[in-house]
Amino acid sequence: MHIEGFGGRGGFGRRPALAVIDMTLGFTDPESPLACDLEGPVEEIRKLLQAARAAEIPVVFTTVAYRESDRLTAAAFIDKVPALLTLEAGSRWAEVDPRIAPRASEPVLNKLFASAFFGTPLGALLTAAGVDTLIITGASTSGCVRATAVDALQHGFRPVVPREAVGDRNPEAHEANLYDIDAKYGDVVSVDEVLEYIDAVHAG
Repeated sequence: MHIEGFGGRGGFGRRPALAVIDMTLGFTDPESPLACDLEGPVEEIRKLLQAARAAEIPVVFTTVAYRESDRLTAAAFIDKVPALLTLEAGSRWAEVDPRIAPRASEPVLNKLFASAFFGTPLGALLTAAGVDTLIITGASTSGCVRATAVDALQHGFRPVVPREAVGDRNPEAHEANLYDIDAKYGDVVSVDEVLEYIDAVHAG
């Protein structure tokens, strides 16, 4: 459904960064109570990571991990989603899936809430790197991916979401939120289109 006046193209900027949102074992391992269907996105993120590293554009990961002292800060979120307590700091559930493990030079930002910007240095990191476009991958589409896309826009960045590189535990929520992101906050495009863009950035 297209509504006139919505869904314009923000387009790609000159300097992108790749964000891998919450692709931890707590979300990718089917044994976790927070698991999403992420087998496809894992493979697509691997392609994007390879291209981003070759082009030497910034790559940043996020995780969600709660220390005992964090439970007060995030109490309202935890009350709403009690399964979040699975993500205990120091546990395997807070570790990035080893299939797309970060390099030593790639930051892994810990967050307590949905957006990768809230309570983290992501905005400062991107600004320092001269970034104007944030490629957002990971999980879940209806939660942390959407929240990050909204905040990216509000921080002055161009959000781009590669459709095949995000996932959710609810297929209907996945599609509805991709629609909303594309209509109001960022551009939802194919992984192939993002790879072409990264290659063009690499070529200069």
